[in-house]
Amino acid sequence: MSGFKMMAGAAALAFTASAVSAETVTVAYFLEWPTANQVAQVEETYQERMGVDVEWRAFGNGNEMTQAMASGDVDIAFSQGLVPFVVAVSNGLPLELVGVAVSYAEADNCVVHMDAGVTQENAAEALVGETIATPIGNVTHYKLLRMLDHLGVNADDVNFVQMNGADAAVALARGDVAVGCAFGGALQRMMEYGEPLMTAAEQEAIGIRVFDVISVTSDFAAEHPDLLQAFMDVTDEANLAYAADPSAYVETIAGAAGMDLAATENMLGMFSFPSSADQASEAWLGGTVQAFMKEVADFFVEQGQLDVALDDYSSTVNANFVN
Repeated sequence: MSGFKMMAGAAALAFTASAVSAETVTVAYFLEWPTANQVAQVEETYQERMGVDVEWRAFGNGNEMTQAMASGDVDIAFSQGLVPFVVAVSNGLPLELVGVAVSYAEADNCVVHMDAGVTQENAAEALVGETIATPIGNVTHYKLLRMLDHLGVNADDVNFVQMNGADAAVALARGDVAVGCAFGGALQRMMEYGEPLMTAAEQEAIGIRVFDVISVTSDFAAEHPDLLQAFMDVTDEANLAYAADPSAYVETIAGAAGMDLAATENMLGMFSFPSSADQASEAWLGGTVQAFMKEVADFFVEQGQLDVALDDYSSTVNANFVN
């Protein structure tokens, strides 16, 4: 798993200042990850309100988003996992967390293959020497490590293979791995071949919080606050509209996410999209997010996945755009 640390360090060294022009803003997002703001994406509300071309670029995981921001190719990452953001800023990348994109629990998990014979009760022994497919260095990876730690599994006794969700789902279906971890549509496909290692409720009971963030380069926030505020305002309006009448928007969201209608409805039922007012409260950017970031970073240091954690993550959170 040393590749995780190396990847984060390389991204930090490769950072290039944001090169957003007056005409184009590039936004990173995920396919098979339906969010309320995709209605505004499809209807080009962002472009209309921001007064620039908005290019939406799909990525496979949050670390790829970090690398794209580090190279100056992306200005805003929408629904980036909290863990890739924490890793990036811990390694010195000048990024800022400006909002919460989506809160979820059941839509990101690890599934044990039905033939693996692994249960919570025997995991400490049954997973020794087994292979787990997971995207490395993101929220899914963090949840996996927290679950293994809770179940008494020594992470050094397990073979971790870097796979994004679609590949992990295929590997689990073939029986190539004992456990596959993913989010979104890939997780739903995995459920045909096994059961979760721990349920969302069980994870929450041991203190695992799951949410994605809206992050930007510090240069973009400083040089284009008007564009960023417009982006955040459109997102908030889309979230509020969806909350008022979800059924009116599901079909549009499904098309933007590249998913069928039933799968989209199922996933959206697992999501919540906090309003800007909620995000500005103590429950989110008012203090809880910063404290949780510190908890995540310290855990990764303990696991040997991060060299050092910051003393305090408050300076990496910019709540000005949700107030």
